[in-house]
Order: sequence, then C-alpha cells, then structure tokens
Amino acid sequence: MERVIEVVSLKKSFGSHEVLRSIDFSANKGEVTCIIGSSGSGKSTLLRCINLLETPDAGQILYHGEDILSGHVNMAQYHARVGMVFQQFNLFGNMDVLGNCMTGQMKVLKRSREESEANALKYLKKVGMAAYVNAKPRQLSGGQKQRVAIARALAMDPEVILFDEPTSALDPEMVGEVLSVMQNLAQEGLTMLVVTHEMSFARAVANQVVFMDQGVICEQGTPGDVLGVPKSERLKAFLASML
Repeated sequence: MERVIEVVSLKKSFGSHEVLRSIDFSANKGEVTCIIGSSGSGKSTLLRCINLLETPDAGQILYHGEDILSGHVNMAQYHARVGMVFQQFNLFGNMDVLGNCMTGQMKVLKRSREESEANALKYLKKVGMAAYVNAKPRQLSGGQKQRVAIARALAMDPEVILFDEPTSALDPEMVGEVLSVMQNLAQEGLTMLVVTHEMSFARAVANQVVFMDQGVICEQGTPGDVLGVPKSERLKAFLASML
C-alpha cells in the first residue's frame, strides 16, 4: 500500500500540558482512518498538526515521504492537497454557498472564475446542495452547512481530507446526511482521516481505527480488531461509554 501520510514521533505541548506524546502512525492511499478516543485525548490536535494549524514541537509529518516540517515543501500546495473539514463548518458568512466553494480555487489554485464555478457546482451536486447555491450560510441547517464545507474541500481536488469531528455540532437527525456523504466518498477511494465519535461509521467505513488516550495511541488496527476485540481496559471502558 502506498503511504500518503506518515507521522513519526510527533510531540505537541501547550504550556506544561503534553497533548501528543510521541505519536507514530500512517495513512494509506484510498483508505479511511478513524481516530477515536475521549475528549482531551489529543485526537483533534493530531489532525491540526497534520494540517499545520498547530506547529508540532518535535517529530516528522511525511507527505509521500517528504517531511512537511522541513521548510522545503510548498505550503499552499500542501494545503490544497490535504483538505480539512471542521466541526464548526468555518464557512464565510458574507458569501453565498457557491462563493464559499469558488474562492479557494481562484485564490490558491489560480483557476478562472468559470472553471471554479463549474467545479464548485459539480461537488455541490455531489453532496446534494446544488439547489442552495445562492443561499448564505445563516439560511442553512447544520447538516447543510457541513455538506457545503465538504463540497468546498472537494472542490480543491485534494488527495486527502481531514475531518475533525464533522458531526459533533449537528442535531442527531442531521448526522446521517453528513455521514452518508462521507461514506460515498470513502467508496470512491478518497483518502480520509476522520476524528469521530460515530462508532457505527468507524465500524462500517474505516480500514484502520486508531484509539488515542492521554496523548498516546493505545491501540490501532482493523475495526474488527479495535472495536470488536479491544485489548486494553481503557479502550473497553471507552467503548462501553459510547454504547
């Protein structure tokens, strides 16, 4: 399997609080990695380090074998290739849905307005939001906003998308619509790293499940192994609390 992202001995502290303690893991092309664990275990910080929203204190983040922390990587290109979908959507409130999905393409990828619009429409249609191109974010439900955020990430033609708890800010009845979009993307072979509390999604869609606790990876493996046959007491307790 081709490794797209590899994290080696990654460390991150905020003040005296060690959030990531020497993390090692890799994500393969075309696979879905679900990262699970209780709040404060370091899951979101790991994702934010991979996207360089946080700067790690030590370690390496390799993208196709090249360390993105080395200073030799074009960061704009890296951010275009590794997209991110946030818990709180992060849409631009002053732009309509179409504008939200076009602006990154025009600014970062230097695409023409016409090409950006055609591409945005393609992905808005894919996530079932083509009818809302002229709506402002405030006119949309949480589930609709998150589907627009996914379309916006896809419009950059990324190789990998990082999802940081994409359903945790949604009302329960809207969770399904976002997860089904993500499930379709997984079936199409998009490489995805997903921090999630949705165990049924992890069980059904993930190729690899990573369980984090107190800044370390305690267990990782297939969903059948990690979710079906948990080895550590910590993972057993976590899964019991989820059910």
